[in-house]
Amino acid sequence: MTRKEAIRGLRDLSEASLARIEHGELNFRRNVGNLRTLLKRYSVTDEELIQQLIELNREAPNEEWLTQYRSFLPAGMPHFVGLEAEAVGIRAYHPTVVHGLLQTEAYAKALFEVQRPVEDTTAEFVKRHVDLRMDRKQRVLTREDPVRLRFILGEAALRIPIGDEEVMREQYEEIIRLAREDHVSIQLLPFRRGYRSNHDFAILDLGELPPRVQTDNAWGAVSTSDKPREVDRFTRRFNVMVGLALGVEETIAFLEELARR
Repeated sequence: MTRKEAIRGLRDLSEASLARIEHGELNFRRNVGNLRTLLKRYSVTDEELIQQLIELNREAPNEEWLTQYRSFLPAGMPHFVGLEAEAVGIRAYHPTVVHGLLQTEAYAKALFEVQRPVEDTTAEFVKRHVDLRMDRKQRVLTREDPVRLRFILGEAALRIPIGDEEVMREQYEEIIRLAREDHVSIQLLPFRRGYRSNHDFAILDLGELPPRVQTDNAWGAVSTSDKPREVDRFTRRFNVMVGLALGVEETIAFLEELARR
């Protein structure tokens, strides 16, 4: 059955939308009736399974708050940010910049400003992305049920200057503050021999749903996958780096020394 055949007679559902649903980028939140109709056309008759799928759809991330940012975001980003806000645990690694959920507003703004001439972006683009980054941070870090957060930062992420000295000092102090939270673990991966991933990535623990791994590509698009083979591959990478990185207290001491300079 082609997508065109599958959606025949269904309101508010295009072939493009069905493709996004199949790739996990959209759900049937506004019209569960379309989900029931499609399941019937796909010969799904087990009522228990149908109810499970409807429940999964109902529990999928609500991305309505992202509407104001959507036009500025690269492909795949809205869905990932929606999942991020619903995760019960996040493990993330970045080799060269402070991870977005740890950034101060001043650091985020300076980072986007550095990229502006190269990426040919506007001041409005920078403002919207900084606003989104702060909104993401607020939603993840201040939830009533705190997300378990574990970050590994490459030493370059802390040594490459972004903005002036005051911006960097404030950023160091913010990472120290967050590292002292009970549900947050931050480790520094120093310049030393041993394995390190060349690319940033995040692994989302989604509770009862399968975990997902997220990576960025050179074009700025965001890719996510819940394939066990991919999740396991990135989990192994993360676990190896945990063993090579400084402990949390050592990382805090390192940051305190940087802040004093």
